[in-house]
Amino acid sequence: MSFYLEATINALKDAGLNIGDVDGIIIQPCPTDRTVTAFTLAQELGISLRYGADQQLQGASSCAIIQHAAMAVDAGLCNYCLCAFADTSRSAPQGVVYQLAWGTSAAYGMFGVAANYALIARRYMHEYGITNQQFGEVAVAFRKHASLNPLAQMHDIITIEDYHKSRWIVEPLHLLDCCLVSDGGRALIVTSAERARSLKQPPVYIMGMGQGHPFEDPMQRSILTVTGATESGKAAFAMAGISPEEVDVCAIYDSFTFVVPMQFEDLGFCRKGEGGAFVEGGRIALGGELPTNTSGGLLSEVYIQGWVGPHEAVRQLRGDCGERQVPNAEISLVTSSGGVMSTHATLILRR
Repeated sequence: MSFYLEATINALKDAGLNIGDVDGIIIQPCPTDRTVTAFTLAQELGISLRYGADQQLQGASSCAIIQHAAMAVDAGLCNYCLCAFADTSRSAPQGVVYQLAWGTSAAYGMFGVAANYALIARRYMHEYGITNQQFGEVAVAFRKHASLNPLAQMHDIITIEDYHKSRWIVEPLHLLDCCLVSDGGRALIVTSAERARSLKQPPVYIMGMGQGHPFEDPMQRSILTVTGATESGKAAFAMAGISPEEVDVCAIYDSFTFVVPMQFEDLGFCRKGEGGAFVEGGRIALGGELPTNTSGGLLSEVYIQGWVGPHEAVRQLRGDCGERQVPNAEISLVTSSGGVMSTHATLILRR
């Protein structure tokens, strides 16, 4: 609860709002403390709500909740909707959070998130010739970005050699293929464009949004290497009326390195099977053609499910990122993904 409260107060200060201005709250429930709800948070803040909800799409919750909040505001159900999440996975007793097995997969030893992702990664490599070297390009770029971010959990720059030397977690995934384990919280405020223009910060506008949700159990999917980004990206680009070529900066959900090139393919930035080559040569690094996860992402800034990307996108579009600022950034694409790539949401934002 303290993380939810601290993040909320920081977001309100940033927007120039008072606690009493908030009349809607949508949260993603904390996986390590199920006592926190939108309504207990409102109680701690001392406010009565016109609209409230808890929404759980695991890592896809952030973009999905922002979409939910935008619809609630547009429908007149609330004026200022607080969206928030907090997690204490780092300090929680070991094994509290993710002891996962899906269906008959448990009989084959498929326990835990990394093992299930590793299965998809191996299939991706088999079908398209994607390599660990290309996965490593993602890890190295995002760590360099984190080194420029005072809020990042990891600041030491890594090399591709460091990546290959890092220990195996579940082959083909090294330690440096895997996101962090962290404690923390994030919050943001969604309101109408008209109200936002009178607030403290330059507004960031929602151009497009969409969702796509494959089967929960990876073993029940007909194709392992197609993500929900196919549907969520199509909907978001259609609503925004733009193409991938018009995006200036990306915040791509990066629970594991390989899901970044896979999402680039499904979002239409490159053809299927070309994601590995797409992330090579500094294209997704600062100074490259498509700077991505400029905060360090889940791999190197902090892991609080999908709540890293929206904040960095807003900071980039405001021009608030200091050394890691992308010059003249006008349009940002943000994705969030949950489960074992079983839920997906996409946002397209503009300044």
